[in-house]
Amino acid sequence: MNTVSRVVAVAGGTGFVGGAIARELASRGHRTVILTHRPAASSVASSVASSATPPFEYRHADVTRPESLAAALAGVDALVISLAFRNSPIEAPRRGQTFERVDAGGTVALVAAAKAAGVGRLVYISGAGAAPDAARHWFRAKWRAEEAVRTSGIPYTIFRPSWVYGPGDRSLNRFLGFSRWLPFIPQIGNGKQRLAPVFVTDMGTLVFEALESPAARNVTLEVGGPETMSMDEVIRTALRVLGRRRPILHTPVVLMKLLTAPLTLLPSPPMTPSAIDFVVQSAQVDARPLRSLFPHELTSLSEALTTYLPHGK
Repeated sequence: MNTVSRVVAVAGGTGFVGGAIARELASRGHRTVILTHRPAASSVASSVASSATPPFEYRHADVTRPESLAAALAGVDALVISLAFRNSPIEAPRRGQTFERVDAGGTVALVAAAKAAGVGRLVYISGAGAAPDAARHWFRAKWRAEEAVRTSGIPYTIFRPSWVYGPGDRSLNRFLGFSRWLPFIPQIGNGKQRLAPVFVTDMGTLVFEALESPAARNVTLEVGGPETMSMDEVIRTALRVLGRRRPILHTPVVLMKLLTAPLTLLPSPPMTPSAIDFVVQSAQVDARPLRSLFPHELTSLSEALTTYLPHGK
């Protein structure tokens, strides 16, 4: 595959998934622009990171303030949208940190700015389950964002990943952190929700390949790793890689939602009933169209975990 160097902007490039995408694009030769509402702080953080971190250009952009986006997208060839508000999926409506305002409204604003700036390619990171009539509002917000991308007139690729994990994630790593000082792993719900875990590095590779492949234009692809497993199976696999043995202690969802309901009165709640529904949902996908377009196998959970989890510690 002959790579054409582009100026690629990543909205959400300081986050977990967006950061992995930005690093992959930069390492493959693209001039990578990180769109952030705190460019100075992000630049400082990058300067003290590992020397292996690729160089980025940081531009100020706030997706809740559309007027800030035109200058940020000047000279950009392709835009990758991987938005997530602070502490997602724990919404804080008083601070504007919601799926509707950031995921949906932010994407609509970015797409409009991209059209005005002459951006020639879009990649949107959605989520498995996005639908106009979805039972959960976060999936309806993702659908609204997808529709803005699909109707933009700009060639696009939409990825709908299942559960994404890797170094720096705030889900699996939180469970593994518990295993360092607790004799058990606390788990909300019965742990039976079904997932097709996606290694975050694979997401970066898929975005890079989508930008290079004409066949990936104007398609929506569900993304799942090579295994479908329960959340309990994910945790047990990670514990095996670490060389630890811990039982999983399940807490009923109803109880946790009752306990967290009063927290919604806080400006920035540490947990909410809605967020609990988010974390215990299944995220199964049909990855056959993805494999048809990108035939290489994605990384298995145990293989990926061995690349960054220390065994026996």
